[in-house]
Amino acid sequence: MSILVIEAFYGGSHKQLADLLQEEIEECVLYTLPAKKWHWRARTAALYFMQAVPANANYRPACALLCLIKLQIAEEGVLKEILFASSVLNLTELTALRPDLGRLKKVLYFHENQLAYPVQKCQQRDFQYGYNQILSCLVADIVVFNSAFNMESFLMSIGKFLKLIPDHRPKDLEKIIRPKCQVLYFPIRFPDVSRFMPEHKLAHLEKITGVKGIGDTRLFKDLPFQQTYRATGSFMKNSNSGLESGLCEAESGFPTTKQETLQDPLTPLEKLNKSKAPESTNQEVPCQERDKQHVTFNPRNLLSGMDYQQRPLHVVWPHRWEHDKDPESFFKVLLKLKEMDLPFHVSVLGETFADVPDVFSEAKKALESSVLHWGYLPSKDDYFQALCMADVVISTAKHEFFGVAMIEAVYCGCYPLCPNALVYPEIFPAEYLYSTPEQLFKRLQNFCKRPDIVRKHLYKGEMAQFSWAALRGKFRSLLTTEPREDL
Repeated sequence: MSILVIEAFYGGSHKQLADLLQEEIEECVLYTLPAKKWHWRARTAALYFMQAVPANANYRPACALLCLIKLQIAEEGVLKEILFASSVLNLTELTALRPDLGRLKKVLYFHENQLAYPVQKCQQRDFQYGYNQILSCLVADIVVFNSAFNMESFLMSIGKFLKLIPDHRPKDLEKIIRPKCQVLYFPIRFPDVSRFMPEHKLAHLEKITGVKGIGDTRLFKDLPFQQTYRATGSFMKNSNSGLESGLCEAESGFPTTKQETLQDPLTPLEKLNKSKAPESTNQEVPCQERDKQHVTFNPRNLLSGMDYQQRPLHVVWPHRWEHDKDPESFFKVLLKLKEMDLPFHVSVLGETFADVPDVFSEAKKALESSVLHWGYLPSKDDYFQALCMADVVISTAKHEFFGVAMIEAVYCGCYPLCPNALVYPEIFPAEYLYSTPEQLFKRLQNFCKRPDIVRKHLYKGEMAQFSWAALRGKFRSLLTTEPREDL
């Protein structure tokens, strides 16, 4: 079996999946384009691939986002091939430019979709990106989504989206595309984190893995989780040439209700900047290099001093530093906690890109005495160690189709708090969801007063279903199944 993997946006979860397939599917060869200038990748990658992918079977590594799997199938002596591509690629253009690729069985994988992706209020949604994805679905044989939310939000938006066409609109495209669709969760390779776990979290790890005596890391060789790990968007190293986020810009803000009482984040930021920051309440060392975005993580500083159970609540935010993750809502809640003199520490992790929202620098100054870590952690060990030391992981996202960073944090023993929207109700039990920023604040207020509540808590959801060990068979089946005759 010979495999050609082409990745047009080779970064974050796209890179992780391409690398995983290359490693796990025999004789796989990788073609990639760097993870930057996403909009140009979506517009022009097909033209690049037309020339980069050789017409013969002797593939050599190059650069782009797509996965070609070549399988020897005994059927009248004909060589059958499978083409596996993510939805960043305009599959219609590629198959038109390369009819030889168009004859393959075509599998299209959606990490995200442009019909439901938010755009900033000051900008208009670019019709072309969503239109390209609809066309790609029409020419694909199988369309795979990383969550049911991703699939339904795309399919249910097709009709409304096409109403933007002034006249002569196509009809019933959802009915044509839906029979091709299925959900296959994004596969995560969970590493051995037992060596990073505080003692009180070992019970959590035992519950998730179903293995007693988890402190002995040798037991991980028998677990359904993978020992090896590929970097995800949570701690991917930035490119020197500058990365962009992938997928469009953001629309409406975080859902609010009339009961919301949180103020504009700039008001408490300015107020706290003018006041003297209080001293840290324990010996955990806050961020020392105030003028640097990235700080070396020293876990021994976190473990020094008083007993762990007596330390303030440690909140972690491990997301991309971009508007679609709604950092404003997150910092607004933390600033209100600080105004009430509630003890907590915070670690703000995640990737940064060319344009970092101003709220990050403002919040760093305002929360200075509470900061344990601020910035991207290039070391995967440091990243997972930071998650293992935290108590609560928070999402305030207004865009999420799966959420690798949240799942990794929960695996590391963090109590999740997520919006009761987007993909989160599909992934997390109702106990971990909130509907308004005020509800999030009240949950954190209680946890700040009683951090032992979360430290004694055992997560009530399931993690194993997202592991590569659990999903390996489904992916192999997807990539070796004959094309349907009715497609």
